[in-house]
Amino acid sequence: MSSVGEDCNELKQQYDACFNSWFSERFLKGQTDDSACAPIFRIYKECVKRAIKEKKIDLREIDPIFETGIEDDNANRSAGNHQAGKS
Repeated sequence: MSSVGEDCNELKQQYDACFNSWFSERFLKGQTDDSACAPIFRIYKECVKRAIKEKKIDLREIDPIFETGIEDDNANRSAGNHQAGKS
């Protein structure tokens, strides 16, 4: 599968190869430290963010988790209820 941006395809392939190697050679043997792929993942993630911005993809239309304020409002309500319960 290709990346969201053509410029990111090579980075995606590099990250996929790193992840697959880590998963099969380390994770399945009980080594859960996934930091080996972190540098390439950060570069790939930034490339994807740029591609999404350039293509003007609105993530809120794809997944409601990206709606701004929803998580913050819920967290604030929970914190407020928790604080109110202490008084």
